[in-house]
Amino acid sequence: MSYKGCVTIPAYNASATIGEVVKGVQAHIPKVIVADDGSTDNTGIVAYEAGSEVIRIEKNKGKGNALKVLFWRAFEEGYDAVITMDADGQHDPQDIQRFIDAHALHPDSIIVGSRMHEKEKIPRARYNSMHIARFYISLAANQFVEDTQCGFRLYPVSLLKKMLLMTEKYVTETEVLMKAGDMGVRIRFVKIRAIYNGIGSHFRPIADVTHITAYVISYLYIKWFIEGFTSDAPNTYSGGRYLRDLVNKNRTCDVFFQGFTALTALPVTVFFLLEYLFLRRVIGNNFASVRRLNCGFAKITHATHMLPVILIVAITEKFFTTQCFRLELVDKFIRKFYPFLWSKGETENHST
Repeated sequence: MSYKGCVTIPAYNASATIGEVVKGVQAHIPKVIVADDGSTDNTGIVAYEAGSEVIRIEKNKGKGNALKVLFWRAFEEGYDAVITMDADGQHDPQDIQRFIDAHALHPDSIIVGSRMHEKEKIPRARYNSMHIARFYISLAANQFVEDTQCGFRLYPVSLLKKMLLMTEKYVTETEVLMKAGDMGVRIRFVKIRAIYNGIGSHFRPIADVTHITAYVISYLYIKWFIEGFTSDAPNTYSGGRYLRDLVNKNRTCDVFFQGFTALTALPVTVFFLLEYLFLRRVIGNNFASVRRLNCGFAKITHATHMLPVILIVAITEKFFTTQCFRLELVDKFIRKFYPFLWSKGETENHST
């Protein structure tokens, strides 16, 4: 099966790296589209001179908006699939062939690059946040997603057309994974190199992690509410008719809803646990996505209630680090309270 697709790159103030990235990509795929997201340097000029098509976004609106602009261009130009990469040189173009080979075997699946096998190359705090993120995002996606934060991905265009992407900035990549999985789409992964080249990222550890976390909580809030009162319904997402999307359409309502769900997450998981335990007598196989894990809802409830504890431990650990005492308590807490819930066979089926 030939690859009829392109590589898309959202870029903001990446003039130092974008040229080499484009040239590296073109050794494998000739068509490269760069979204210059309101850069104040020569990112667009450098990308164009390197041989890419450039879409100029006049005002910086963040990665999510740039990705949506790129997806629309892929729709317009009639591509079957689109590979997304970052502009900062942290994705190796040599890995592109892995995505193309996986797409040939699984043309309807999302293919995600995974760096988790190179733990020693990933900054420790980043790895820990990735571990917790994949625990909850995998629950929302009804399947194990090994690396939920990697931007090196391949998307079937036909799938993107079925989604209503409502979020912005770094939340959009999480939104795609959760909605796709919640539609019943397989998310597979290929191993890629973990490259941390010292070039600063535009990802804001506190602000962006907070936004991603709030969206994941609000999504699971609705997903599990629906699953609690329905039988054999693990896939709850249904395009623009989905309740979470309807809330998202009004900015004020969305901000209020995310705040409300974040503040009430701990007691609500207890409510979901009670639903899980007692409503099954009336509604057969409610919480179908959780029941097929054979782990019970108590582990999820326990993990959620440990989130504030993890935060306190992380702050304490950072304080001791400033006093030249190195503690690694967060790692131990994560291993204990965010266990691997998915079968080994399912994980192997998702690897290509």
